[in-house]
Amino acid sequence: MDKSKRLYFKSKRSFRRRLPPIGSGDRIDYRNMSLISRFISEQGKILSRRVNRLNLKQQRLITIAIKQARILSLLPFLNNEKQFERGESTTRTTGLRIKKK
Repeated sequence: MDKSKRLYFKSKRSFRRRLPPIGSGDRIDYRNMSLISRFISEQGKILSRRVNRLNLKQQRLITIAIKQARILSLLPFLNNEKQFERGESTTRTTGLRIKKK
């Protein structure tokens, strides 16, 4: 068979269709923290539509709800879990340096 005339067959693997992340009964509101927390990254950033698998209207409502929750102090603006601790190894010497001639 010639390469140009070769037919490309689709693979016969079946795939499972993912369920939508927001059900029909879920209400998008700033008080619904269990729903809102699914659309925020570990750093506290709002995830994109492509990652969330939301349509445009749902993504806008989620974004508005997250921003309202941040303003009302229900969510932090930044989620910095790393606490910087100064140990003995990072102490600085404040003495003057003497130049040797």
